[in-house]
Amino acid sequence: MTRLLAFAALFFGAAPLQQAAPPQAAPAAPAQQQDSGLVVDVTGGVSAPLPIAIPVMPTAAVQQTAAGSTDALGRQLSAVIAADLKNSGLFTPLGADRMRDVAYPEVTQPAYDYWVGTGAQALLQGFVRANGDGTLTVGCYLYDVSSKAELARQGFVVGPSDWRRAAHKCADAVYSRLTGEGPYFDSRLVYVSETGPKAHRTKRLAIMDQDGANHRFLTNGQSIVLTPRFAPNQQSIVYMSYENDRPSIYVYDLGSGRPRRVVQNASLTFAPRFSPDGRSILFSMAQAGNTDIYRVSSQGGTPQRLTNSPGIDTGGSYSPDGSRIVFESDRSGGQQLYVMNADGSDQHRISFGGGRYATPVWSPRGDLIAFTRVTGNFRIGVMSPSGGGERLLTDDWQDEGPSWSPNGRVVSFYRAGKGAAGKADLWTVDLTGRVERRVPTPLDGSDPAWGPLRP
Repeated sequence: MTRLLAFAALFFGAAPLQQAAPPQAAPAAPAQQQDSGLVVDVTGGVSAPLPIAIPVMPTAAVQQTAAGSTDALGRQLSAVIAADLKNSGLFTPLGADRMRDVAYPEVTQPAYDYWVGTGAQALLQGFVRANGDGTLTVGCYLYDVSSKAELARQGFVVGPSDWRRAAHKCADAVYSRLTGEGPYFDSRLVYVSETGPKAHRTKRLAIMDQDGANHRFLTNGQSIVLTPRFAPNQQSIVYMSYENDRPSIYVYDLGSGRPRRVVQNASLTFAPRFSPDGRSILFSMAQAGNTDIYRVSSQGGTPQRLTNSPGIDTGGSYSPDGSRIVFESDRSGGQQLYVMNADGSDQHRISFGGGRYATPVWSPRGDLIAFTRVTGNFRIGVMSPSGGGERLLTDDWQDEGPSWSPNGRVVSFYRAGKGAAGKADLWTVDLTGRVERRVPTPLDGSDPAWGPLRP
């Protein structure tokens, strides 16, 4: 995978980024942060998304790069930023027919009177420039149109293949500055790509950006794969594979493309997930007619048993600090959610609603647990770690397998259609339950796992 070559944030009067100076005769000092009443309500859903202008990013001189011409990149960068913000449900980017082109020197000197007339409340301007060493410089500047204030600026030096990452980071800067929430656009999803009839599906591991771009397959489909999950350092993925018709846990190294089996000489291991520090893997193992949750070193070794109750205990997920684990168990007669300490002590039930509860996952913020609730149909819901405040976010035929965005404000899941011809697709929903989005994939998709924010 390509890496961001250099990154610096120019927030609130910080010194200019080396190789990313403003595209004009630079003033003595960058603009300081100014007071602004411009904020976006993350709890109000889609009732009043903020109008924001994102004109095409100009370039000082049209040059050819490994990623295309700089003028074409300016259009593409603006389009990716606009799509990210629109997909959040909190912003309404203005259409191209409502904006004029921005000249290169104007990026740091907005024509505020013009932008007021467009109805935009916020303005994101930027530029793209080709560097002599083959890299690209991308600059982004966020303004409050009504108060005529600069709110934030960021600049990036990237390799040509990473231009989309610069766009996602620009969108993250806007999102974070105006909502007060953490970023999440510069992140990836790993999932199970599916094709063929439901009774005989071909399932492959696949990875892509959170918006569906830069898609690639990791496995060839010769063995069924399920439940992929990122390591915290994003250098590997843990998953279950039916290789040699023996369900086992593997770790796939993204650098080498090689898988390795984690637990040896076990009949059935499944539902793996890394600990927050990446040193351990939580998983379920079936032995002698009973299924319990175990922990093993991410390098392999002898598993440690954490639960020991009649029935099936599975689906474990750590709290962000690694001190507790949420899991599902049918020890009470039906699937319900339980929480225990990381060493297996103090196991207690937290779900008490009707139907069944499954696939719990702890929010990276630590404040919520997402789950699948089955009451006729399958729905995605959230509750507090104590079991209070339960809310259902979706209401379709079969929504399951939640996974959190890096900032804990959005949940990915997969939605399956009815009948033998029903497709499975990846979706996201925000915590208000009002903003749903289908994530584009080349084929059917299931078991999504959202990775951490990329460095």
